[in-house]
Amino acid sequence: MALPPALSPAQRAAALEKASQSRKRRAQIKAKVKSGNFSIDQVLELASSDEAIAKMRVHELLESINGVGKIRAHALMERFKISPTRRIAGLGRHQIKELRNEFMKPSHAVLPGKLLVLSGPGGVGKSTVAAQLRASGGFWVSVSATTRSPRSNELDGVDYFFIDDQEFSRRVKEDEFLEWANFAGSRYGTPSAAVEQALLAGRNVLLEIDIDGARQVKSHLPQALLIFLEPPTWEELVSRLESRGTDDLDRRAERLQLAQEELAASSFFDLIIVNDRVERVVEQLIGLTS
Repeated sequence: MALPPALSPAQRAAALEKASQSRKRRAQIKAKVKSGNFSIDQVLELASSDEAIAKMRVHELLESINGVGKIRAHALMERFKISPTRRIAGLGRHQIKELRNEFMKPSHAVLPGKLLVLSGPGGVGKSTVAAQLRASGGFWVSVSATTRSPRSNELDGVDYFFIDDQEFSRRVKEDEFLEWANFAGSRYGTPSAAVEQALLAGRNVLLEIDIDGARQVKSHLPQALLIFLEPPTWEELVSRLESRGTDDLDRRAERLQLAQEELAASSFFDLIIVNDRVERVVEQLIGLTS
């Protein structure tokens, strides 16, 4: 077996200094985890760009989390089939998902941010309310993933994450979406990691999605506050839907039937707000995050 190359005194000193700095960096991050200022999710994300953190032993990370300790850390690593000597950089995709899920459970997660999920029947004014909330600057906006092709004015990672069907299916299988749905021949989904990261960082998050999507979000994050936007009267909703000049008679009938079904689902939501005045609704929603 060939011997490793001999290091000059300068190279040896530089290597020792680098090792010392890496140890200090890992100790700094573990202290932040211990104090609750850093989540396991943030450490896993940091490891993708920070070599010192990437080389941290997984058991060291787990033992630094309040309430875990050596015994529970060992049990978790056995359950997720993680070698006792495994470093963060060596974790597989499934192992990362298992660790994230374990510490995003309501009993462990500390989510200083609020997640508001806005839903309701078509024509009730969800998009208008959501636009004003986003313009207020107090909400982080999630970027959805989709299998459809980008339009000429759309940018990947800004308007949507544009991915192919195979990648979308993989993410569904790996449970990487808070919610997803088919629409007009394409699939759309809300990536869970980015939303959870924003919440852990103390950001308030707004999702404007359909009723089925709201149910999916609640199953993933029970802390989510589901808000159902209701019209002042059925007659006003009918008027709004029928005023859409792009729909023919059959399409209007379909929209009205769907609206009736969506209104019937309001009891599933945590809060029902009547959209009689957009400014009042926006003020009430902002008040929910204070």
